[in-house]
Amino acid sequence: MKKSTLVASFTAILLLFNSCATNPVTGKKDIVLMSEEQEIALGAQSDPAVIAQFGLYEDKALQQFIQQKGQAMAAVSHRPNLDFEFKIVDSPVINAFALPGGYVYFTRGIMAHFNNEAQFAGVLGHEIGHITARHSVQQQSKATLAQIGLIAGMVISPEIAQFGDLASQGLGLLFLKFGRDDERESDELGVEYSTKIGYDAAEMADFFLTLQRKQSGNGQAIPDFLSTHPNPADRYTTVHELAAQWKKKENLTTAQIERNSYLKRIEGMVYGEDPRQGFVENNTFYHPELKFRFPVPTGWDYMNSPQVFQMAPKDGKAMMNLMLVPGETLEEAAQQLMQGYNLQPVESKNITVSGLPAIAIVADQQQQQQQQQQQVIRTLTYLIRYGGYNYSLMGITTANDFNTYFQTFSNTMQNFAELTEADKLNRQPKRIQIVTVQQPASLSQIFQNNNVSKDRMEELAILNGLELTDQVERGTMIKLISK
Repeated sequence: MKKSTLVASFTAILLLFNSCATNPVTGKKDIVLMSEEQEIALGAQSDPAVIAQFGLYEDKALQQFIQQKGQAMAAVSHRPNLDFEFKIVDSPVINAFALPGGYVYFTRGIMAHFNNEAQFAGVLGHEIGHITARHSVQQQSKATLAQIGLIAGMVISPEIAQFGDLASQGLGLLFLKFGRDDERESDELGVEYSTKIGYDAAEMADFFLTLQRKQSGNGQAIPDFLSTHPNPADRYTTVHELAAQWKKKENLTTAQIERNSYLKRIEGMVYGEDPRQGFVENNTFYHPELKFRFPVPTGWDYMNSPQVFQMAPKDGKAMMNLMLVPGETLEEAAQQLMQGYNLQPVESKNITVSGLPAIAIVADQQQQQQQQQQQVIRTLTYLIRYGGYNYSLMGITTANDFNTYFQTFSNTMQNFAELTEADKLNRQPKRIQIVTVQQPASLSQIFQNNNVSKDRMEELAILNGLELTDQVERGTMIKLISK
């Protein structure tokens, strides 16, 4: 490089690391690598990827509810100038997260586990706090963003990993881990913001205990605002103390909890996986809405989303994915797919799959000059025309391992077929059912009276934020799950 270029680069680095901005919450100077305009642009760019990955939950009333409460809270936050957006995404995972610039997302999974509006409001304030204190911006400047396109927790080779580019870089912000100080600050802000719009912020602490029980019970991943952060017991105490302080400060004598009104809002909500979006049973993937099926290799893990269905062995040496590819014809779809993944066809032929027109393509990934020493990636793709759509089933591995996985790839692809079994086509999701207790009894007795199986009682107790031994008064609303 020329000396002038080196000097210019060094000067630019100095300017970057001397870019201080006043933190809206603390009033102190923070070293951040993006302006507020860039922060807002990053959130706006990432939002479509979040929606494509999870999909919006189809409940207009609930979407309006989170928008209404979110906007009220944003107005009393430290950054009321931001154009906040609040959305419920269609995922059974218990989570809430925020992107820079004012984008806040709650899963239907976490909405199902709140037992009153005050719990919801506390977590909503917590997520807004991450945005107002610019925690994501601070973390993004030093984080290596994860690719969401690969199966979670699976070690895929670096060569294959580049195929997991379904999400934009900004979507990696979902996986940022905030430090203890950031989490404590967001807890404080959650208490402050929810109290300012009239809610009892102490309820947020009770919800943390629900999450802790959920995680302890089945090892399920828990949100960033709970994992690897302040001790739950300490956090519970601190939030209660902060709530009492803010109630006094705001002179809030009748703080809202709103249990019954919240439970009525979520009645009928889909609980757990939604089979209408596809489900796996007996090593077969079924999609009732699109009416197709195909086998999943034995022992392979899988992940389903509105955008793609992915499968991979536990050693991560291969993967397969199913997705839709645009195009009026199979040939047009094949061209778009090869260009989109930067693949060079090695062999291609027209075939039929379960009586459906298809194209089978073996292709290698084109290597950039500086990558010539890397292993070649080889793919087998079946493009199948069915129901007016082009379905792509792509198997991906290294050229060295291609023959090892070829038969596994082929077996899945050649058995793609129309779904005709009535019990699969008519499969419906489980939903939250709200019942009113008619006679005082223990929660376990109420469950028995409602024919809840013993192996699901603890799960439902956690869902209700109660212990099985708790006595429940007459007239109390509780959640059950429809069969």
